[in-house]
Amino acid sequence: MADNSEILSLMQRLDQRSRNIFREIVEGYLATGEPVGSRTLSKAGIALSPASIRNVMADLTELGLLDAPHISAGRAPTHKGLRLFVDGFLEYGDPSREDKRQIDDRLAAAGTEIEAVLGEASDILSGLAGGAGLVASPARDAAVRHVEFVPLAGGDALCVLVTEDGDVENRILKVPDGLPATSLIEAGNYLSTRLKGRTLAEASAEVRAELQERRAMLDAATTALVEAGLADWGGDAPGRGRSLIVRGRANLLEDAKAAQDLDRVRQLFNELERQQSLLEILDTTREAGGVRLFIGSENRLFPLSGSSVIVAPYMGGTKQVIGALGVIGPTRLNYARVIPMVDYTAKVVGDILSHRRGKDGK
Repeated sequence: MADNSEILSLMQRLDQRSRNIFREIVEGYLATGEPVGSRTLSKAGIALSPASIRNVMADLTELGLLDAPHISAGRAPTHKGLRLFVDGFLEYGDPSREDKRQIDDRLAAAGTEIEAVLGEASDILSGLAGGAGLVASPARDAAVRHVEFVPLAGGDALCVLVTEDGDVENRILKVPDGLPATSLIEAGNYLSTRLKGRTLAEASAEVRAELQERRAMLDAATTALVEAGLADWGGDAPGRGRSLIVRGRANLLEDAKAAQDLDRVRQLFNELERQQSLLEILDTTREAGGVRLFIGSENRLFPLSGSSVIVAPYMGGTKQVIGALGVIGPTRLNYARVIPMVDYTAKVVGDILSHRRGKDGK
């Protein structure tokens, strides 16, 4: 990301005429995705001849703020130019009334289960922003209160984990055909006893060691179920079982007009599969304490994909950052709309999760 001194230096080098032309070019590009030419600018009300406008455009190009992406007389902003526009020109406030209404209504309808709320948040961001919605679930640092395995149809079982702070999270596991209900009960009782009052990270390694040494005195089927539950919850893995919800990948294809654009989207899709790396990107909001924007090469995970990432933290009942959410999309995102939208969604998600825990009294 460009630092404030660089932005200030660039602003000081632009006179009012250059600023007006630069703003028109960037706003035109963000609206259409196409380079903006001198004739378009003259028709937009710039009181200069096309030749004079072209001279200013050449100066802006020399500064690294504009580029000619195709064989065209028009210009489009570079990533450096977009950063200058966002930091030096863009004005944004709260989301629109309609955006707020959709975010409020849809998140309220999602209920209070964490996974449902986070999944809906990812859907909302994807739909309203026109990119892919990213939501990182909270790290599971709370102590476990209870574990239960519930039989489902089709050879599945629902593993329910309840933490001391009131979170209830579910996972669906495959179980062997004909596994008796007593094995499900025994597996749940065993894990509840071993994990109660401890975090998954603290206890899972010890439980696995006990299983391997056969000190648990469980039958083979129950042992396999306990091991499957531990593996699925990932209690001793990096991130302590955190997950990443990505919705709206198809939106990223809509702006891919040329072969090179499709190549960048394919690369981006590959990067989206690297869950741990994405979680690390979202975690940068913990230090920033607010919305962060990465444009193009500023993002070390997607430096060649031509994408922008906007992320914001959400907080739990103790007003500590517990997760993050955001949007990834083309660099011509509507920043004035999307930045406040991401920030507002993060606040609403945090309020819902905080209210849920407070209501449970845990």
